[in-house]
Amino acid sequence: MRRLSRRAIRSTAIALALGLAGQSGFAEPRHGIAMYGDPALPPDFVSLPYANPDAPKGGQIVTAEVGSFDSLNPFIRKGSTPWQLRFFLGESFMGRSLDEPFSLYGVLAESVETGPNREWVEFTLREGAEFSDGSPVTIEDVMWSYETLGTVGHPRYLGFWAKVESMDQTGDRSVRFTFNTEDRELALLAGLRPILKKAQWDGVDFAESTTEVVPITSAPYVIADYDPGRFVSLRRNPDYWGADVPFRVGTNNIDEVRLEFFGDETAAFEAFKVGEVNSNREFNVARWESQYNFPAVQDGDVVLSILPHERPSGMTGFVMNTRRDQFADWRVRDAMIHAFNFEFINEAMTGSAQPRITSYWSNSPLGMSHGPAEGRVAEFLAPFAAELTPGTLEGYALPVSDGSERNRAGTAAALAQMEAAGWTVQNGVMANAAGTPFTFEILLPQGGSENQAIIDMYTESLARIGVTPTVAVVDSAQFAERTDAFDFDMTYYRRGVSLSPGNEQYVYYGSEAADTPGGSNLMGVKSPAVDALIGRLLTSESQDDFVAAVKALDRTLTAGRYVIPIYQWNISRLAHAKELRFPEELPIFGDWPGWQPDVWWYEE
Repeated sequence: MRRLSRRAIRSTAIALALGLAGQSGFAEPRHGIAMYGDPALPPDFVSLPYANPDAPKGGQIVTAEVGSFDSLNPFIRKGSTPWQLRFFLGESFMGRSLDEPFSLYGVLAESVETGPNREWVEFTLREGAEFSDGSPVTIEDVMWSYETLGTVGHPRYLGFWAKVESMDQTGDRSVRFTFNTEDRELALLAGLRPILKKAQWDGVDFAESTTEVVPITSAPYVIADYDPGRFVSLRRNPDYWGADVPFRVGTNNIDEVRLEFFGDETAAFEAFKVGEVNSNREFNVARWESQYNFPAVQDGDVVLSILPHERPSGMTGFVMNTRRDQFADWRVRDAMIHAFNFEFINEAMTGSAQPRITSYWSNSPLGMSHGPAEGRVAEFLAPFAAELTPGTLEGYALPVSDGSERNRAGTAAALAQMEAAGWTVQNGVMANAAGTPFTFEILLPQGGSENQAIIDMYTESLARIGVTPTVAVVDSAQFAERTDAFDFDMTYYRRGVSLSPGNEQYVYYGSEAADTPGGSNLMGVKSPAVDALIGRLLTSESQDDFVAAVKALDRTLTAGRYVIPIYQWNISRLAHAKELRFPEELPIFGDWPGWQPDVWWYEE
């Protein structure tokens, strides 16, 4: 049993993720699997390198959540569910290492085996795997879970199931999935489906939203108590079957994870200040700098921790719905971006402390360059040259203002683009040739005071070009319902991406997902180029082609001007009770949402 050095693991992980290692197929049982080559950790690893195997068990972490919920089933489309439940209740065959961009290690599975070209994958279930009620996890539960999630589950599960040719039990504890398409990632995705207890859902409509049925899972935590819309309490299962599985050693150390819900950010922050909440992730730099000097901080009872990470920026901002006539024309979307005075807004909100997101994979080796497309990137884009938005091939970068409130250059550029699209200012109002005013609605979730402040400044800028949008602030249930139905013109948008993009890109940006209610393609992208580039990154057999495919996809999405980007978070600001501790060595994805209760611990 051994632990590799952190330097060796990290360098190996990055190399594997970007395809620097050999692409070994294997037709023998293994302890883990990587997108390319082999996973960094050996078969006899003791624990994940960023976990503390000696961490004590006990205590609680209490977080403040803004909004509400009306469902405890995170695996379906209907209802508003606390987002954390998907990670707490979704025990699967394999688990993702946060120190490697895309390597998985066995959890419910004692081994994984694939065909030489990953045309199939087979998992063997660990002996002794149990649900929280003490009943054994069986292959029958496994097969029911995959089929149910793949047919009536959340849209995130449907794409994988459509690529499964057959699912066959191959032994008392083993199951094989054979695929109907060439796609290296499918073998990994197969290991990440949650396994649920079939018998619990007999006579129950799995696809219906409810708080009456609390999912039974084989995960370390169970839902111990809840009050719809107010709180959810997850308790560590003292009889959890997998405590000695290497992937789980040193994780799930905290006895209770409690999610408290509040109507807005102000109430949530006040709850933290008075000790009702003991951990708070702060996204507002100005508030971090000016309001975290309350007595508990001064007395040392609350610790302020700044944690770095090495993730791509992803995309955060305000997405425009291209299904709407207002935003079908790229020139209008470009005008909306020019009118958004980022430099002025960033100074007002963060003191210019946060850099702007410049593309979906900015802050990473997969991010696009801003000059003309070259090499393999240009080759991959060339077949679609006629349909690509201007700037995709030639080079595109977001506009930069002089930081003044009036933003004269941005306003002039916005007016020019609107005129090119057939809109002009008439008697102070932006209108088309028929005199119909240009207007739209901005949909925001209740409680997001920071976003509302940004939109207030944005609407003032839009007024300078004769545009007066309406702003609708709705509760979390209505927000989920409307965005699931694509019933919005512009709305807040946040999409995380990784160093190993894969099939989820079809869910985010694929043409088919544009018409799938409850899906993640909020902007409504329907682009043969985007579809083809996602397919290419999934079938790339070299580092160069994979990276080029992602860079080309990044370029196509960014130049498509679907989202008005705001600032990125390259560090995490966490304020927490002094008793909440974290490991000295941070994983690459150190601020991943599930990481805090996963490997933190509570120690007096």
